[in-house]
Amino acid sequence: MEALPELRVLVLKSNKFDGNMSLASRSNLPFPKLQVLDISENEFVGSLPQKYFKNFRATKENQTDGDIDYFSNYVEMRITLKGLDQLLKRLLEDFTIIDLSSNKFSGTIPHSIGNMNSLRYLNFSHNNLMGHIPASLGNISVLESLDLSSNKLDGGIPSELTRLTFLAKLNLSMNDLVGQIPQSNQFSTFENDSYVGNLRLCGVPLTRKCNEENGQRMQPEEQDDENDEYGFIDGFGWRSVVMGYGSGLVVGIGIGCCIIRFGRPRWLVEFFFGVGYTYNKNKKKKKTRKRATPTQRRS
Repeated sequence: MEALPELRVLVLKSNKFDGNMSLASRSNLPFPKLQVLDISENEFVGSLPQKYFKNFRATKENQTDGDIDYFSNYVEMRITLKGLDQLLKRLLEDFTIIDLSSNKFSGTIPHSIGNMNSLRYLNFSHNNLMGHIPASLGNISVLESLDLSSNKLDGGIPSELTRLTFLAKLNLSMNDLVGQIPQSNQFSTFENDSYVGNLRLCGVPLTRKCNEENGQRMQPEEQDDENDEYGFIDGFGWRSVVMGYGSGLVVGIGIGCCIIRFGRPRWLVEFFFGVGYTYNKNKKKKKTRKRATPTQRRS
């Protein structure tokens, strides 16, 4: 298929295809006019097909205006854009989509992907990618959706990504990213779900604050784990709860003894012992007097 001269849309998603797409190509110019590559939800392995990323930037140069207009009127396909299934009825000249999500790709994200000036939607989620997020992604000025979630990416979020002023959806969750989240342009609009699962990220919109000197979290991770396991809301830990229960138990036993001994308050005694219960506190005195009376008569 790499040698098909007019192929512009290749959608193979939701199958059981496997194999390595990074092997040597038989074509000097693979996929000369490809604009949409969707092979998501398969079982492809190996590194990302960098040879295709280098070639995609030549797509615009190899197309003529007549071919583009004719093809745009007849294209119709359903693809996943910004996390939602959408029906695409027109393919513009500067419109490129790459979706390699839910496979078994490994290795790093190549820096050459930043040369794809027409890339609008990029999805590498749910793979085994490692290494840093390439700063060259900030060069794709028309990028609207970037999904790198559920991988093993580490390092910080490049500040160059704040140059993506058209970016409407960002998902970097479930990785090993560290440091402070950039705060400018589009990044100020993204919510917490764009970053969840990165335990060493800090800054807005997350609740974890950063150290002003190095941008790292102010509290160590072990302390956060301990607070999550033993702590309660608003600072009440298990020690405070135990002390409260212990004090309440002692006070309760003391009140119970007083009720049994003195029979007060009456409403509480009747509640526990039943209505009609009477407590005669003079029984002991009467018994003492009865025993003493015969003694007085003898004398």
